[in-house]
Amino acid sequence: MNQTKYIFVTGGVTSSLGKGIIAASLAKLLQGRGYRTTIQKFDPYINVDPGTLNPYEHGECYVTDDGAETDLDLGHYERFLNVPTSQANNVTTGRVYLSVIEKERRGEFLGKTVQVVPHITNEIKDRMQLLGKSGDYDIVITEIGGTVGDIESLPYIESVRQLVWELGENNGIVIHLTLVPFLAAAGELKTKPTQHSVKTLMESGIKADILVCRTEHELSQELRQKLALFCNVKKEAVIQSIDASTIYEVPNLMLEEGLDVVALKKLDLPKKASPDLKNWNTFLKRLKSPKQTVNIGLVGKYVEMQDCYKSILEAFIHAGAANETKVNVISIHSEHINAENVAEKLGTLDGVLVAPGFGERGIEGKIEAVRFVRENNIPFFGICLGMQMSVIEYSRNILGYAEANSTEMNEKTSHPVVSLMEEQKNVTDKGGTMRLGAWKCDIKPDTLAYRIYGEKTISERHRHRYEYNNKYADELQKAGLKASGVNPDTGLVEIVELENHPFFIGVQYHPEYKSTVANPHPIFVNFVAAAVNAHKKQ
Repeated sequence: MNQTKYIFVTGGVTSSLGKGIIAASLAKLLQGRGYRTTIQKFDPYINVDPGTLNPYEHGECYVTDDGAETDLDLGHYERFLNVPTSQANNVTTGRVYLSVIEKERRGEFLGKTVQVVPHITNEIKDRMQLLGKSGDYDIVITEIGGTVGDIESLPYIESVRQLVWELGENNGIVIHLTLVPFLAAAGELKTKPTQHSVKTLMESGIKADILVCRTEHELSQELRQKLALFCNVKKEAVIQSIDASTIYEVPNLMLEEGLDVVALKKLDLPKKASPDLKNWNTFLKRLKSPKQTVNIGLVGKYVEMQDCYKSILEAFIHAGAANETKVNVISIHSEHINAENVAEKLGTLDGVLVAPGFGERGIEGKIEAVRFVRENNIPFFGICLGMQMSVIEYSRNILGYAEANSTEMNEKTSHPVVSLMEEQKNVTDKGGTMRLGAWKCDIKPDTLAYRIYGEKTISERHRHRYEYNNKYADELQKAGLKASGVNPDTGLVEIVELENHPFFIGVQYHPEYKSTVANPHPIFVNFVAAAVNAHKKQ
């Protein structure tokens, strides 16, 4: 292929229809046919990236190898395709405007009046084609965040219109994801919202090439014909996206509907061989036919919104399938845990994960949870802040430093066993200034970490500002809390673990970001296996 082809995915009627899952499913099918495919997300909010957003606002912030703080949809892209994303795969309105304003300040526009058209739209189009021009991909799928008709989405829609025109016939197509609601009172599916959504798209100068219709009920042939007629698409391009029991079923559902075949036809590309989904379907079979069930507590402070821990929840699905085990994740708010009720809340669980987070709220509950699982030999896994809580708990209850804490929670603590990195002390901007992206970690032999990874050196993704304080390393080590993984360049501790415990490990990084269907993360796989063993002993 000489020219990269482009697919744009827009949404209508309502948000949260699953544009990211449809984009990832189509990409999986195209990848399965032998096409080099990637996906990118353009978000219409003015934040430069999601890094400074409260998790309740936008769900988790997903981090790439190159340190980009991105939308959680990029996690879906990586989990489906098993291909790393980067800074180029996620762009926000804030980043676009920041770039244009910086160019204006440098005088790059030669005194021209800077406007949405052409300057903002040109910036968007350049970024839309960045991955395509790299020569690494045959097809680039671009998901446009938000809903058609939103004011903030207009520059993106106009950019898509221009780019499809500039690319020429068969080089760029638009998939419009919309809702076909079922009205219980009338007892029928309604196409009018979709018609209006397509009309709104056409008012912006864009004709949808393919309609993907989210629905709770099967679309009849008559209804498909009606949608095709009134939305100006071919009947074969009306694709049903019915509710599924798991997002991992969607590629197969889209294969049955022929979404990939229609897209390739529109792009004037050969179908090649049928998609190779053998390994994918092996995973699905194991996921749907577990041999046992375990209950794992997720102790965090954002548990009211599941998207805050999206990658962790998905990593449990991957690890569960690898162990042929259904993992029931039981969300437990750390603010609601104390010494009096911790046994009641955690005592019957097969394993406990203490989740990442920021700030002081709910910290004491996390520390109490670590103490309980440590003393009661319940498998424990701490991620980022969860690892730091295990260091604080051990310092308080084993070393006897009752005031031990992180300087994030108490700047004046007499025993700052977790503290701010030296280079972070003068940082005033919050966005993009943490330790971010992939960092190396050397693993010590004869440790749980080495048994899990089977490698001496690993690379994992980070997103944090505070670190294990090496001043306490010798004391903690002698007392039994081993530092089994250390960054070779900084000497910072990355992994802590306990001997003589069924499974006790805390990691400073975020392993959940690298777990995919094809490569479930080994810590999650081993943690679930430990939970299975604990369950059998009960």
